[in-house]
Amino acid sequence: MNAWKENHGPAGDVRPTHLMATAILVSLLLLLSPLFAGCGATDAAATAGDASPTDTPTTVTRRDEPSPDTSPSNVQSADAVVPLHVSGAYLVDAQGQPKQLRGVSTHGIAWFPQYVNGDLFGWLKEDWDINTVRLSMYTAESDGYCTDGDRARLTDLMRQGIDAAIAHDLYVIVDWHTLSDNDPNTHVEEAKEFFSAISKEYAGKANVLYEICNEPNGATNWDDVKRYAGQVIPAIRANDADAVVLVGTPDWDQDLADAQRDPLDFDNVMYTLHFYANEHSAQLRDRLVAAVEAGTPIFVSEFGTTDAGGNGTVNTAAAENWLDVLDRYHVSYVIWSLSDKEESSALFTTDNSTHPTESDLSEQGRWYRGYLRAHADRQ
Repeated sequence: MNAWKENHGPAGDVRPTHLMATAILVSLLLLLSPLFAGCGATDAAATAGDASPTDTPTTVTRRDEPSPDTSPSNVQSADAVVPLHVSGAYLVDAQGQPKQLRGVSTHGIAWFPQYVNGDLFGWLKEDWDINTVRLSMYTAESDGYCTDGDRARLTDLMRQGIDAAIAHDLYVIVDWHTLSDNDPNTHVEEAKEFFSAISKEYAGKANVLYEICNEPNGATNWDDVKRYAGQVIPAIRANDADAVVLVGTPDWDQDLADAQRDPLDFDNVMYTLHFYANEHSAQLRDRLVAAVEAGTPIFVSEFGTTDAGGNGTVNTAAAENWLDVLDRYHVSYVIWSLSDKEESSALFTTDNSTHPTESDLSEQGRWYRGYLRAHADRQ
């Protein structure tokens, strides 16, 4: 740019005398060009030897164009959000390659709404290397969707979280967090209404997965879960035929046997398993491996390093034994919980939920951040 200004004036204007001289020079060159072309052709023929006229000419890249090795690629980056589906035991992309989701779960969004924000999700993606956020909305507890909670507010929080995840190219799990209601059929009508509305709004968004019941427990058996899923999944499929749906299993998401023996008659369904490493060890882990090796698609939609109640010792060694197996089998996992609740499983010790630093993290939070960063290549 500086050279252009020096040769052509401050505004790049070409003066008339320069134009006349240029025109004369161009005319002379046009008259002499056949001679130059002949010489050039002779030299080229001598250099080319036996090259035929049909040989592909050498491509010359102009100086002001990007070279071929720096031009944009149409290859999708490894962490991009792409449509997923279930094939055999695996969550896969369009090419059939396993896609492992690794991320964090919120605590109840009614109680910790400050952790549902795009700044935090973006930081977790860039700093922790997560690719998934799970949004947990309790159904029966205080402020639950099906008890005394503000449904409009809870639905808006869910939308806010989904939109933030989509904006940051993250997958997002819409978690209908059944717990004290034991049997998800207790609120099946509310579930159908909720999932119908959300799936209609986000139909076709590759980011969104639906977890239709968190932890069936108590006397709830697999037949109960199947009856519930048989009503809720069609409510989603009516709007989004290809969405991945996660289904809880009895006994707090630990009894996989019946789902393995008698799976649901729907495509793109996975069965959830939950573990807490200070309490659940090799026996449950072997159960998971056996299910995956038998072709059952398993998704660990919640885990922690602590006791199942969320407290107790942070057992990182036991947790790493789990994650090593999950990584080996391409099983997705999401840690509990994105909150500063006064318990060992909370990932934060402060409420700095928009621009946190490592100093805001709990022992479990620091460990999980370090693990994901150290094993980013396993995704």
